[in-house]
Amino acid sequence: MRVVLELLRIIIIIAVLSTILGYIPHFIYSELGINTDRYGWASMIGVFILIFVLYRNRLQFSGWYKGKGREKLPKRVSRILILGAIVLLLAPLMLHFLLS
Repeated sequence: MRVVLELLRIIIIIAVLSTILGYIPHFIYSELGINTDRYGWASMIGVFILIFVLYRNRLQFSGWYKGKGREKLPKRVSRILILGAIVLLLAPLMLHFLLS
């Protein structure tokens, strides 16, 4: 039962955080006149990577699941993923200016 509750919790976390965190770059890029339909996929992948790092390093320890495999990402992996997410969040801006 704990596993089912944790899976439901993960789905809700991803849905809520991706909606909130995905709206921010979409709003900023649409205000700058960048076509978010064409380049918005990159920022959403960046948002999902950030949510993954947040879950693995913080949120998984506050849930119902208490089984094996509950450990933080190594610091180096976390930094690489966060850097990649930042690059992906800035990608629509770079792609817009490079391809226009």
